[in-house]
Amino acid sequence: MPVAPNPSAQRNDSFFLPDFCGLQAVFAVVVLSELFAFILTLGRAAPGADLWDTLALTSLFMQWAGLTGAAVLCASRRALARLGDVAAALVSYGLLLLVILLLSELAWWFILDTGLRVDRGGHQNFVLRNMAIGAIVSALALRYFYVSHQSRQRLVAESEARFAALQARIRPHFLFNSMNTIASLTRSDPARAEAAIEDLSDLFRASLGDGRRLIPLAEELALTRRYLQMETLRLGERLRLDWQVERLPPDAAIPPLTLQPLVENAIYHGIEQLAGGGTVSVDGELVGDVLVLAVTNPSAVRVRERSGNRIAVENIRQRLAFHFGPEAVLEAREEAGIYRVQLRLPYRRVE
Repeated sequence: MPVAPNPSAQRNDSFFLPDFCGLQAVFAVVVLSELFAFILTLGRAAPGADLWDTLALTSLFMQWAGLTGAAVLCASRRALARLGDVAAALVSYGLLLLVILLLSELAWWFILDTGLRVDRGGHQNFVLRNMAIGAIVSALALRYFYVSHQSRQRLVAESEARFAALQARIRPHFLFNSMNTIASLTRSDPARAEAAIEDLSDLFRASLGDGRRLIPLAEELALTRRYLQMETLRLGERLRLDWQVERLPPDAAIPPLTLQPLVENAIYHGIEQLAGGGTVSVDGELVGDVLVLAVTNPSAVRVRERSGNRIAVENIRQRLAFHFGPEAVLEAREEAGIYRVQLRLPYRRVE
């Protein structure tokens, strides 16, 4: 089954505050709190003071404040997400300041005779300084979360728009040839004509589907076989096939219309240009956690003169990058009259 977008994940992604319940966010809070502890220690260390004792106590307070603030935002995130961004930011800011105020009071009254009381102004100066530092740090953090979220949203929107444009460019070259083939079979072999219509319908259904989903490799292979059945009706013995896909995992996730356009190009730019036709080979295997797929065909001299092949390969390269990032690699090379396109992408299962 295709991997569908998770509605709950989409709702969470629409909120600018990160999930502070996650280990990654907690680790970031610990690291940033310790960094601020170093800065504060170096900035307020008095001459002759024990720097390490001051650092230890400041780190204790900063970690206490950072983790408590993260816990409060974690517990209230669902309620905050129901507010608008401005209201959520103001409420979050107020909660963080309240946490700092309470922790400052607790630190003053329950940690006696420690380096935390280096303030000459006593209790009021200690609390006000912590509130001022907390107000600045909290405002900067919330601003950073909001700007980062907006940047991610823009990147996602741009990626989806570009992907939609790439999907719109997928138009099988064989449309008119297939229609002519079906028309010629309508009277001589109605059963084969009906099967060809069904194959054509499946191909266009896949072309018009949601390209943001990943489908099982077995589904893409089946679609490619349907396409080749139609091309066999048209090309006859000129088209020979060599399938070496037994070692491929059928549940591997792959973008729809990845393998079929490569096979289509192999026929359109290779087999059709050769009087005697040729063999299109589809092979692949799983190497560790890397899925390797390849399409090979004899090439004609004219293949170098056609830009359509380069456009299609670049199209697929960008679509793979959209789903898998830099882990996906597409290589195309021509050598000794053989044109080969090879895909290498991370192996992910489709649930």
